[in-house]
Amino acid sequence: MQLGTRWTSGDEPPKAVPDALVRGIRSVDETIPADQLGQPRPRWTLTWLEGKPIAELDTGVIVSLDADGEAVVRHDPDDGFA
Repeated sequence: MQLGTRWTSGDEPPKAVPDALVRGIRSVDETIPADQLGQPRPRWTLTWLEGKPIAELDTGVIVSLDADGEAVVRHDPDDGFA
């Protein structure tokens, strides 16, 4: 696994993030409510596993690409989130 980069949810993803993955990331970012209490937004981590990009949000949401190159959003079952 190769570590990619990190950025804050809602910010523009780095250029290294494939367009299809960006669309999935943005769909998740749109569901995160604006914080009225000044709490920091969660951060994304981009990694590459066997040459395939995977973006994981601090909350456990994972965006990856399926065999057709389309974004797939899921929650890590071991992270405690449903």
